[in-house]
Amino acid sequence: MLNPKLISLLPDLASFILVVNEGSFTAAAKTLHVTPSALSKLITRLESALNVKLFERTTRKLVITQAGEKIYDQAVLMINAAQQAVEVSTADHSEPSGVLTIAAPEAFLNSVLQPFVVPFLKQYPLIQLKLRAVDGEIDLFKHGIDVAFKLTDTPDEKLVLKEIGQTNLVLCASPDYIELRGMPTHPTDLIEHDCLYLAETEQDNIWDFLKDDEFHTVTVSGRYAVNHSQMRLNGVKSGLGIGIFHDFVVKDAVDEKRVVAVLPNWTIKSSYHGEIAMQYAQTKYMPARLRVFIDFVMDNLTNKLALT
Repeated sequence: MLNPKLISLLPDLASFILVVNEGSFTAAAKTLHVTPSALSKLITRLESALNVKLFERTTRKLVITQAGEKIYDQAVLMINAAQQAVEVSTADHSEPSGVLTIAAPEAFLNSVLQPFVVPFLKQYPLIQLKLRAVDGEIDLFKHGIDVAFKLTDTPDEKLVLKEIGQTNLVLCASPDYIELRGMPTHPTDLIEHDCLYLAETEQDNIWDFLKDDEFHTVTVSGRYAVNHSQMRLNGVKSGLGIGIFHDFVVKDAVDEKRVVAVLPNWTIKSSYHGEIAMQYAQTKYMPARLRVFIDFVMDNLTNKLALT
């Protein structure tokens, strides 16, 4: 028998999930169109009902407790189940509609997905598309992601996988820079060059190279580092040095001879290369909006990426 207490807790649990996802009462309250104080009282009521502390509250930040994390995980499962019930009720609708949230690395989002956004939205006018630039790992369930694109050789085994291409990291420089500073012929030559790298972590200027059985690790340096692919590419085009990119980012620039490949016979080893994976949760009732998006990607992106 369904516990009446559980029914009364469901709205509060949904609000709790939103607070965790937004990271603050203020942001979550704005989404719910209530005041932060009203939302705080709701969470206090939920804590009392569950007899557990969900957050550590300070004046500077909101931190979920260990018990809160466990409750959050279970609450997400319940909300997802409720969402599936809604999807079943709308499964017979002829035209796909609703919100799709897509996560992808910034470079892939900008260089590959962006050109397909407008055609997709024009083809499916009742679908709302939310795109998030995410370069690290992300939990699809916790963050409400419908589809995640990953550049990796180790996709998530718990999710459905559609392989849509392969990508490698490449080095490029402008012809003017090469004419001025010379073309490197070995990875160790990069020590004497200005290099552009991501600057997200302390290891981003440490590049690993492999050719046959020969392996080299090189610590590069330069005056310009930025974790935005197009800004880094603009810097390379302007002659600021040798940059590291995914092949799909620089394909057009190489074809137009605005940049030239550096050390093309060497493989750059990194966790951000390999399979271009499209992943989503396994579900018995796939929303029409998700199905048409997956089909759209498979019909369009696989052809585009096959040319890179």
